[in-house]
Amino acid sequence: MSKKPPVYYKTDEEIELIRENCLLVSKTLAHVASRLKPGVTGKEIDKEAEELIRDHGARPVFLGFNGFPATLCVSKNEAVVHGIPTDEPFREGDIVSVDCGTNMNGFCGDAAYTFAIGDIGQDVMDLLVATKESLYKAIENAVVGKRLGDVSFAVQDYCERKRRYGVVRELVGHGLGREMHEAPEVPNFGKRGSGMKLKSGLVIAIEPMVTLGKRTIEMLDDEWTIVTKDRKAAAHYEHTVAVRKGQADILSSHEMLEAEIKKNEYLTEIA
Repeated sequence: MSKKPPVYYKTDEEIELIRENCLLVSKTLAHVASRLKPGVTGKEIDKEAEELIRDHGARPVFLGFNGFPATLCVSKNEAVVHGIPTDEPFREGDIVSVDCGTNMNGFCGDAAYTFAIGDIGQDVMDLLVATKESLYKAIENAVVGKRLGDVSFAVQDYCERKRRYGVVRELVGHGLGREMHEAPEVPNFGKRGSGMKLKSGLVIAIEPMVTLGKRTIEMLDDEWTIVTKDRKAAAHYEHTVAVRKGQADILSSHEMLEAEIKKNEYLTEIA
C-alpha cells in the first residue's frame, strides 16, 4: 500500500505569510474585476495579472506549473477550471472563472471567483449564487473538532441534494502552504462525520466546482481546459482558510473584487 502524504500544520507566523499571498491573489482578482468587459481578452488580463504579482515581489505560481502557460486560469462558460487565456474577446453574457495563485516568502496563496459579464440567464445566475453560497457553507464546517467529510458534505448537500446541480468529482480542493497542492485533498462531495479530524493550523483551499447540467467532465485537446461534457455552464469559487476553534479564518478575500464589480458597469453582481 502506498503511504498517504503527510499533512503539515502551520504555525501562526506561517499562516500570516500565507495570508499575505492570499491577499495579493485577492488584489489581483480585484484588478481583473476592474478590467473585465466585452472586448477584453483573457491574454490581456493575464499579462496585467503577472505584472501586478511581480511588482509586489511575488511570482505567479501557476505559470510553468507542470507546463501551464499562464498566470491565471481563465475558464469561460462550460469550462470548469484550468482554462488557458486566449486572444478571443469576452462577450456579453459570458461567465468567466478566474483562478490565481502566488508564491512569496516561501509560501503560496490561492483563490478563485466566477464573474458574470453583462446579462446572463437566470438559470446560470442561480448556479453562480448557489455555488458561492456552498463555499461559505463548507467554510462554516472548517473548524476544530469537525471532520473533513463535513466540509465536503456541505457542498454536496447544498448543491446536489437541495439544488439539483452537478458536483464535479474528479477535481478537488487541497491543502496549501509551501506548496500549492499539499495534503489533504478536499473533495466537494462526501459523508458527514467521515475523514480526518480537523485540527487548528490546517490550511486548506476549498473550491466548489458545480455544473448546471450533469457532473461529467472532459479535457479539451489543449490538455488543460476541463469542460462539462454536456457543455452546460459551470461555476467555481475558492477561498483559502485556516482551521480554527469555533470559526475558520478566511485568508483570502472576495470583498476587494466585489467592490470592483459594483463599480464596473459591465459586470453583474453575484448576490
